[in-house]
Amino acid sequence: MTGKPFQLTMDAANPQALGAFWAEALGYIEEPAPDGFDSWEAALTAWGVPEEKWDDGYAIVDDAGNRPRIFFQRVPEPKTAKNRLHIDIESGARRTGTTKDWAVLRSTAARLVELGGTVQLEFNDKEGGEWIVMQDPEGNEFCVC
Repeated sequence: MTGKPFQLTMDAANPQALGAFWAEALGYIEEPAPDGFDSWEAALTAWGVPEEKWDDGYAIVDDAGNRPRIFFQRVPEPKTAKNRLHIDIESGARRTGTTKDWAVLRSTAARLVELGGTVQLEFNDKEGGEWIVMQDPEGNEFCVC
């Protein structure tokens, strides 16, 4: 098998904007343009893709090549229900005694709010775990752990 064994695909109203949020959130980069092209715009133009279709898809990748590609595809319908799969972002918060370092969790969440995310709930159950439930700019749930 060549390449990664899977990619994650997320529906979006605005694939490029949502992909840019997730690239910053996860430390990814925009997928580089194909060989022989200086930019995606040049590739799409050469392939005859109408400009109004350029934001129908957008991909981000791990620059080191270790994590899966994430593809964002335009869909006409809005998000209507809770995600069945979500991303957990590891904050690096270490346990101090019986709980995680909430200053680190909240600092990570604050950075993601600056990018366009929103905090939904802080979950602090010493027996069940500690995390912050958030939403990305299009309302997809994710957690900061």
